[in-house]
Amino acid sequence: MTSKLKPTLLACAILQAFSLSASAQQAAPEGVASVVVTGSRWVASDRASIGGFTEAPLLDTPASITALSTTQMLDLSIRNVTDAARFDASIGDAYNAVGYAEQFSIRGFALDNATSYRKDGIAIPADTQIPLENKERIEVLRGLAGLQAGVAAPGGMVNFVTKRPTSAPLRSALIEVSERGTLHGSIDLGGRFEDRRFGYRVNAALEDLKSYVRGADGERQFVSGAFDWQITPDALLQLDLDHQHRSQITAPGYQLLRNEALPRGISPKTLLNDQPWTKPVETDSSNLGLRFQVRLNADWTATINANKHWFKRDDYTAFPYGCSNEGEGFYPGYCSNGDYDVYDYQSVGERKTPWGAQAMLQGRIKTGAVRHQLTIGAAMSERHDSFGEYVYDYAGSSNIWNNQHVEPAPGNPATGPVMERRNDRESALFVQDVATLSEQFTLHTGLRWVKLKRNEKAEVELPWAHADDSFVLPSVALVWKPARDWSVYGSLSHGLQHGGIAEMGTTNENTVLDPSRSKQVELGVKGIVNNAMMVSAAVFDIRQGLEYVNAGGTFVRAGEQRHRGLELAAQGKLNPELNYSLSVMALDAEQTGTGDPSVEGKRVTNVPELRSTAWVEYALPAVQGLKVDAVWQYSGSKAFDPANRAIVPGYHVASLGTSYAMRVGGMHTILRARVDNVFDKFYWRDVTQSLGGYLLPGAPRTFRVSAQFDF
Repeated sequence: MTSKLKPTLLACAILQAFSLSASAQQAAPEGVASVVVTGSRWVASDRASIGGFTEAPLLDTPASITALSTTQMLDLSIRNVTDAARFDASIGDAYNAVGYAEQFSIRGFALDNATSYRKDGIAIPADTQIPLENKERIEVLRGLAGLQAGVAAPGGMVNFVTKRPTSAPLRSALIEVSERGTLHGSIDLGGRFEDRRFGYRVNAALEDLKSYVRGADGERQFVSGAFDWQITPDALLQLDLDHQHRSQITAPGYQLLRNEALPRGISPKTLLNDQPWTKPVETDSSNLGLRFQVRLNADWTATINANKHWFKRDDYTAFPYGCSNEGEGFYPGYCSNGDYDVYDYQSVGERKTPWGAQAMLQGRIKTGAVRHQLTIGAAMSERHDSFGEYVYDYAGSSNIWNNQHVEPAPGNPATGPVMERRNDRESALFVQDVATLSEQFTLHTGLRWVKLKRNEKAEVELPWAHADDSFVLPSVALVWKPARDWSVYGSLSHGLQHGGIAEMGTTNENTVLDPSRSKQVELGVKGIVNNAMMVSAAVFDIRQGLEYVNAGGTFVRAGEQRHRGLELAAQGKLNPELNYSLSVMALDAEQTGTGDPSVEGKRVTNVPELRSTAWVEYALPAVQGLKVDAVWQYSGSKAFDPANRAIVPGYHVASLGTSYAMRVGGMHTILRARVDNVFDKFYWRDVTQSLGGYLLPGAPRTFRVSAQFDF
């Protein structure tokens, strides 16, 4: 009964939205023409807040940034961050398993799930798929974010900008069918109340998930609300809240045969987790955000924003790991004939409750001929992680080509008592000065002082371990504008990241390494050509300590990984009918100074030397409202392990799409269809050293069709 009720509730909400729209139209005064925003065209987002402490033009920001707007996400049928990531060559997968958390790397560095994903600038955990229905923009900063964020992975960070109330009434509904019958329905409602000082934005979504991996099915429900109150012309209070429940069976990856050879003849539709006792991973996540901004005078503004996050997960899987059916076995690795051991893994009641707050004073002053834009601020965040002793019991063996059902581990095992095992506190003070030295030169300088406190229990029976560190993170950049629409910059910055956590099966399991610094030098150029094309190029050198599991099975930091690369991008309109977006990254990622001959000088794992993506859209002049588009992705080969014993081949993947905008019953309607991986090519899209090392196949040919109604 519950499963039938959920779609009914969404249908009622859509009908209610229709009725609200009709009432609004009936109440409109005579002579007032209705305005329809058709969208459905590529408009490059030219502003973002992730590069500093306020929304600023990308052209003038001395950093590599991309921003994807709501319009672009709708036009490109983007339903999750995995869909969005393929349009930026600098972003790759990092143990991005179907049915689990979406995890990525930027510039070859895996992002930190605890600190590298932000909602309106405040860190949120990325331990489940982050919903996009209530997101106005996805912003990606490529490179160090020490000044802006304090602790974050050296590759960069992703910021999700929340949708806010609209000035005009907004009523939109979307229905989509994809993959093996996945059903998605969502609504977007916005506007102002009768008292125009108060606004609202409501988003809701339901999904019945039928993954291309047969059996990795599930469901998702999401609802959010955002409200604002214009207290005075100079004071604005904003509140937002959301909740998501997601339940889906996860699809584990593959290990090497004999821990040395890639498996062959694999189907990406196969579920290695296919056991009668397999349960879905259940996650619940919620946010409560608050923002208050007051304009003190014409030159100065004060802002306070905060976010509280709640996360709960019950994690189950029939986990494939190792081979005990051949000789002395392989751990990790599968047997020569494709056999693998199956373990009953359970971790029930995991909880994470981070919160963060930031206060800023921003304004303009002038010293002689130099104009300054100043930001002075303080930030604090805290995180509490609770979990119990997990179940990891041997259940039997199966085969990657011929699945075998096994009995669950005997004794009805259960997760040990759930208790707080780790907490972090980060306090920071920061200052930034953007000094306009002349019409051509601008100097960006900043400093962030960070204090970190961490308490953890690696094992229940061990006492609490405590750490207390402080760091100063400088940042400096010079921007030269040879012309109004061009800028050239050079920057030097320091970053900070938490030490990695020793994974399951290591000799120091659950132990956290000390925090570490990273350094980056970047040179870049950005410009707008003929008011129709935005181009950018950047060269960078990033260094941080190398963390890996050594030959003794211990998670260590030894030596450094150095990533030197080149990024090129262009997007815009070739003519009124043709839009395009191109992105290329060439990257040399090397392990040095380790003192370990098995990894010294080798390629960093899961980092291709070249990755590119291209998108082209053509509007057919003969049929008004009809557009077709194509996407092409290329990724070079990648090293599977730190010793580079196995190299995973590169791949090409192509996708095609079409959209048709029209009016149906007086409503603006857009019909869309898309086929991904047109040629049904098999490829390994993701390799990781996590949990002993796994390979994840890319999706086969998949289809989706959708209808969007704006009324």
